[in-house]
Amino acid sequence: VTAQLLYEIGGPRYAGPDVTARFDTIALTEDGPDRVRISGVRGEPPPPTLKIGLNTLGGFRNEVTFVLTGNHIDAKVAMLRRQLANVDATWTLARTNHVDSEVQEEASALLHCVARGSDPKQVGRAFSGAAIELALSSYPGFHVTAPPGDAAPYGVFCAAYLDPSLVPHVAVLPDGRRLDIEPAPQSLALQDIAEPGLPTPLDGPTLQLPLGLFAGTRSGDKGGDANVGVWAPSDDAWGWLTNLLTVEMFQLLLPETRPLRITRHVLPNLRALNFVVEGLLGEGVASNARHDPQAKAVGEWLGSRKVDVPVALL
Repeated sequence: VTAQLLYEIGGPRYAGPDVTARFDTIALTEDGPDRVRISGVRGEPPPPTLKIGLNTLGGFRNEVTFVLTGNHIDAKVAMLRRQLANVDATWTLARTNHVDSEVQEEASALLHCVARGSDPKQVGRAFSGAAIELALSSYPGFHVTAPPGDAAPYGVFCAAYLDPSLVPHVAVLPDGRRLDIEPAPQSLALQDIAEPGLPTPLDGPTLQLPLGLFAGTRSGDKGGDANVGVWAPSDDAWGWLTNLLTVEMFQLLLPETRPLRITRHVLPNLRALNFVVEGLLGEGVASNARHDPQAKAVGEWLGSRKVDVPVALL
């Protein structure tokens, strides 16, 4: 239940068209086998505007993944990028290779190249031909996971805000009758909530262990942003987690997020932290070239990173 509450949220104020829910007032208690009681939830009037999503055609894209095996991976990457320097592309190197591997696949790294443009012919056959024709004039062991196909259109997402009176709200009943729903009679602009005081951290010796052995994680996408929720199973673990996992520590554990703006939200009632990472997903999942375009596994990545864990929690 905690994982679902932290899925794809922002701050403690969760805005909807009819009400703003205060996630910092939710109380969870076990109420029998496979049963959880949710209580204490407070609400506020909704914000004065409605959030809408806009999706537009961003252009065309194509992609190819080059397999780089053995030694001199960086030199092979540099050679490929020189040979395709005239392509407007995003390059991502996945260092899946291991030294002295007994299995060829485990000795190989993957270089992802995503090309974009407004002309489907240039991004399609022209790009595909240029990439594949390198086979006899590029790095040793040249091959790709699959030949690139034709160009495909991609969308770009952005959010906008409208007055509620411009968006009809209609309830359709089982018998087909339609009821017009008036906008909420009151509204309240969303405001940030100050971070509450933190509990006392645990003292004593520590060991380097994966964060996910002592805290749960759940992540997802919010347009071009990602959210990562982290929660502790006990009060002692909460005291450790909330003092350890600052924005600076989050960026240290996930270096990909260092250039981005990150906001930490504290939810003591859930013993949880929520991190909103702005811009991690670019212009939304449809346009994103990232390995995990919806940030579904960012939480699992965070949980795999080693941190200082008090021996008292073992």
